[in-house]
Amino acid sequence: MVGITKRFGPLLANDHVNLSIRPGEIVGLLGENGAGKTTLMNILFGTYAADEGTILVEGKPARIHNSAEALAAGIGMVHQHFLLAPRLTVMENLLVGMPRQGLSLDIAGARRKLDDIAREFGLKLDPEQRVSSLSVGEQQRLEIIKALFRGARVLILDEPTAVLAPPDVDGLFAALRAIAARSLGIVFISHKLNEVRAITSRCVILRHGKVSGEIADPGSASTREIAELMCGQEIKPTIRPPVAKGAALLVLDRVSTTGHPGTTLTDVSLAVCGGEILGLAGVSGNGQKALADVVSGMLKPVSGTVSIDGDEVRDFTPAEVQRLGLGRVPEDRLASGLVSSMTLAESMALPRIAQAPFSHRDLLSRRGIADFAQKQIREFDIRCSGPNARTGTLSGGNLQKALLARELAFDPKAVIVAQPTRGLDIAATRFVHEKFLALRAAGRAVMVISEDLDELLALSDRIAVIYEGRIVGVLAAEEATVSRIGLLMNGAFGKAA
Repeated sequence: MVGITKRFGPLLANDHVNLSIRPGEIVGLLGENGAGKTTLMNILFGTYAADEGTILVEGKPARIHNSAEALAAGIGMVHQHFLLAPRLTVMENLLVGMPRQGLSLDIAGARRKLDDIAREFGLKLDPEQRVSSLSVGEQQRLEIIKALFRGARVLILDEPTAVLAPPDVDGLFAALRAIAARSLGIVFISHKLNEVRAITSRCVILRHGKVSGEIADPGSASTREIAELMCGQEIKPTIRPPVAKGAALLVLDRVSTTGHPGTTLTDVSLAVCGGEILGLAGVSGNGQKALADVVSGMLKPVSGTVSIDGDEVRDFTPAEVQRLGLGRVPEDRLASGLVSSMTLAESMALPRIAQAPFSHRDLLSRRGIADFAQKQIREFDIRCSGPNARTGTLSGGNLQKALLARELAFDPKAVIVAQPTRGLDIAATRFVHEKFLALRAAGRAVMVISEDLDELLALSDRIAVIYEGRIVGVLAAEEATVSRIGLLMNGAFGKAA
């Protein structure tokens, strides 16, 4: 990529960026949220057209106007927000858009190719399973398989480990090394600097749309060195000061749900007190989504109760739990958090559209909606062109900041957040953590569902572990370790004790 420039109105997303990818190389692409990483890769994948610049594939200029042309040029991309058809099976998703043999699809050939990918790269899925029943981690695995299935020679991975538990990260890295060993090129976008050092052979760093530096040997670079190139300043670690614990503000008492095995809850009891952050750890697909949906009013349990500040939830709707004082940040930012086709201001106002400052006497207040969004954009440093930016054009990290800003603006008594810093850069992660610690200091209750154990260990006063829909252990911060939590996450209860 040579001299790539891209503007969105007044926002200069990429400013004459140069980037090369060689066979067998894993290139780290780093930068703050809004630095232009995803935009640059979307240009390479044909989602956007560059305003200026040239793309060369094997030394020849390439015209890439859409994803089909990118795939034809051997370029595949796994987005942060998956592009899958949830009602179809794994095999059907792989076959969408593929050429036919006469009047039929080559299903037998597709199965052989899927088996080859599983054997060569360790990426295995049941071809007959519906995508809607896959965990988030399995859906990402399918996206990687889909790119390889279509013959990608350059594979772009946008935050590939954000949805994975630590054992799965090891499996992914083994697969990426196997892919690179077959002379494919990989672009690895991540904010997890320890992973960048472990897997990449070279790093290119963007800041404010420009290349701010390149690191030839990431394995020997310090976190401080990389962070300063990304953010222009030193980032200090989060400190969790002591806070007096108050009364229980969020209580689940023997809650059970029905549904697919592995996604249900069985007799779950948890309490989160004011002045406390409770972390919830678990391998993706062990009931975390069901727990978050119950607490946030999206799913009615078949038994048990949920209470917020002493008031039992009777009507399991988002509006009711919101009225009782719960703030909710869902795992999937666009499917159940924000609306991609709306402006950012509209997305941020939608859950409380009938109340001030968004409406008055049943009439919408456009000024109130815009002013609210502008204030949150400023306070949370949301990188966008303004309140009228289309929500779907924001980077994943900025979408997350917008969700947090919206929920915290109304001073909830308790907050449940799922994967709160997925896709956030190191500076934004610290900013979000400080917001949680401020809630804790103000006597609020915070439940953090995360697959990032380092995050849970840094933030939590206690860590609960969920396995196959049951709470199998609750550890105080001072006794929690990665190894103990990991054993509980994988069902080794006796060893963890």
